[in-house]
Amino acid sequence: MPRNARDVVFVDGVRTPFGKAGPKGLYAETRADDLVVRAIRELLRRNPSLPPERVDEVAIAATTQTGDQGLTIGRSAAVLAGLPKSVPGYAIDRMCAGAMTAVTTSGAGISFGSYDVVIAGGVEHMGRHPMGEGVDPNPRFLADRLVDPSALVMGSTAENLHDRFPGITKERADAYAVRSQQKVAAAYAAGKIQPDLAPTAIRSAEKGWGLATEDEPPRPGTTLESLAALKTPFRVHGNVTAGNAAGLNDGATACLLAAEDVARKIGLTPRMRLVDFAFAGVEPEVMGVGPVPATERLLARNALTMDDIGLIEINEAFAVQVLAFLEHFKIDDDDARVNPWGGAIALGHPLASSGVRLMNQLSRLFEERTDVRYGLTTMCVGMGMGGTVLWENANWEGTE
Repeated sequence: MPRNARDVVFVDGVRTPFGKAGPKGLYAETRADDLVVRAIRELLRRNPSLPPERVDEVAIAATTQTGDQGLTIGRSAAVLAGLPKSVPGYAIDRMCAGAMTAVTTSGAGISFGSYDVVIAGGVEHMGRHPMGEGVDPNPRFLADRLVDPSALVMGSTAENLHDRFPGITKERADAYAVRSQQKVAAAYAAGKIQPDLAPTAIRSAEKGWGLATEDEPPRPGTTLESLAALKTPFRVHGNVTAGNAAGLNDGATACLLAAEDVARKIGLTPRMRLVDFAFAGVEPEVMGVGPVPATERLLARNALTMDDIGLIEINEAFAVQVLAFLEHFKIDDDDARVNPWGGAIALGHPLASSGVRLMNQLSRLFEERTDVRYGLTTMCVGMGMGGTVLWENANWEGTE
């Protein structure tokens, strides 16, 4: 039977405040599945016109799928969040691009006609589950020289990028990191970040109950001088530091996707349309360059150039990775289109959850920038990949 593709829209997105991983972090004594349950419940609370039984699927990503991030977390979180037992769910893993892939996979299902409404997101509790926990890499990766030994250490892959792009100096990476911190501080002061946050209950055996209402990682007082003094843990006299890279973080995200006609029928207001997406592979030892071929593939397929893109939300796993992307596309380091409200260097990067954070911020920016038609969310992915999603502003006031 012939099928016609349907328009897919991003309706709404939320996230928990992001915390620092570790025994002193916000969520040290909070379960990972409870974080994603909080995000799902807040998403439903904010969209009361959506009958819970109309949700056709819950796709939740986690990089380390064990313990409180295991048990097919999309399904278990759906049950814990109070969705009807008739609503199915699944878990997905594409490392840092987990939530991004949850969106593209379930969004493709909407376009195909298999779903009308889905919830997609991700969670990572890096304090409970450090990246690589329980992983047993096949010895052939190294024995057969399939990858460079540095490919399995993300910080080392970032140092490799500095080697490949010698014009991206440590000073340039530090300057980018300072701007990210400054932009996040300005966005917080202007109330831009807070609407995405779901206040989240936290518990400490020592301090009792509390409420997380803002991100823990930002360091608004960061300066070039303070970054210059940091150690380079991945290479002696290297370039990558804790200051020009995203930290180890805990947090969850969730978003609501729907067929555009269904969304309008049940009273949901689209913020942006899913136009297309692309993933690409690169050498794992320089995984940070992954967004470049993914974006090239996406732009070519849609007969667009970077000049057509009015906003770019790129995940800041490492400053050098962002700068390599900008350099390739001949975009200035301080281009106003790029992460206007800052990025993961300041806000944090709880691995599989971050893709939806990018989408949340882009959708909010679209609401303010009705002159912008197209935007990108893009990120590098461990083991040598990149992913990019092309979005159209549902509020665009231009003409064809």
